[in-house]
Amino acid sequence: MSTVLILGAGMVGVSTALALRADGHDVVLIDRREPGRETSYGNAGIIQAEAVEPYALPRDIPSLVRIALGRGNDVRYQLAALPGQAQALWGYFRASRRDRHRAISAAYAPMIRRSTTDHQALIAEAGAERLIRRDGFYQIYRSAAALDASSREVERLATTYGVGAETLDARQLERREPALRPGLAGAVRWADPWTCRDPGGLVTAYAELFQRRGGRCEVGDATTLQPAGAGWSVSTQSGRIEAEHAVIALGPWSPDLLRRFGYRFPMVYKRGYHRHFANTGGLAITLHDPDYGMVVSPMEAGVRVATGAELARRDAPATPRQLDRAAAMARQLTELGDPVEAEAWMGRRPCLPGMLPFVGLLPRHRTLWGNFGHGHQGFTLGPTTGRLLADRMAGKP
Repeated sequence: MSTVLILGAGMVGVSTALALRADGHDVVLIDRREPGRETSYGNAGIIQAEAVEPYALPRDIPSLVRIALGRGNDVRYQLAALPGQAQALWGYFRASRRDRHRAISAAYAPMIRRSTTDHQALIAEAGAERLIRRDGFYQIYRSAAALDASSREVERLATTYGVGAETLDARQLERREPALRPGLAGAVRWADPWTCRDPGGLVTAYAELFQRRGGRCEVGDATTLQPAGAGWSVSTQSGRIEAEHAVIALGPWSPDLLRRFGYRFPMVYKRGYHRHFANTGGLAITLHDPDYGMVVSPMEAGVRVATGAELARRDAPATPRQLDRAAAMARQLTELGDPVEAEAWMGRRPCLPGMLPFVGLLPRHRTLWGNFGHGHQGFTLGPTTGRLLADRMAGKP
């Protein structure tokens, strides 16, 4: 078997390392920080087995006007960021056309539907069961009309993909989740997803499992990757390491590194924010509020309020206005205490224009591989695309 360098120790990189190690490869996992401290740390903590269709950009005029005028909180943008992402945004907009989105979803859904199965084996062996709940999450609605529209969408997804869900009216929701304040019209409970009380902790548990299986974790600089004979080498704190194969799993930073080797991957950088608050109301289950583009998740550190999407330059300073509005709305849903951290966390979702992640061999190299561009679902799809890449490396279909 080969020696493989994996650059990036988020959920995708760690899961890829586990899959390749299971196949007998000598695997070295390299990151500038300890595993699970970047994008994988900051998500809403949902393994989204119901998210069978990738998020599409709206194409109707009223929705586009609402976003342009900043009237909602689910999508916001910085005007200065749009020119640099114009190519990627245009591609993403075209992929959101109904017929194209349907074709993309046909490839996307089988990966999503196997995500909990692929996670389960790792959760059990990593001893991480205490972090996982298997009772889904609520998508809440303030109006009966919106709840009815969502119920029809649930029926479509159930018929097309076999997604499990139920619609609850206001009284049923109040009985199920007493920590919620009254006033909601109801909710859809998505039954198939699992939630995690510490997303970064789950990645750490997977990384520790990888090391128990004989893998190596090194602190190093991905930008030092360079050809070395028929393979690759990279600088780490332990010295320079060489290997036959290299896998780029750097999420939003992948296009920067690959540009040095002649590849151009336009990418939409949807930034997101979160902050933890004391769970004084006893919230027990994750909530998604589509009206305000936020997810409210009970975590070990407190209740995590996470935002929708902010279109901004990848390295632009934080602008947490979206989070401030989300936190104010979260307090209308349930009782929250003071913030746990002094500052909000910010991260980036790496969205490729075609909505599908890049998983496989980079076409102008025989031993350079990619596993990136998972958009909102790197935490969900890491074990699945890690297995797919390992199969591709083994020459399997």
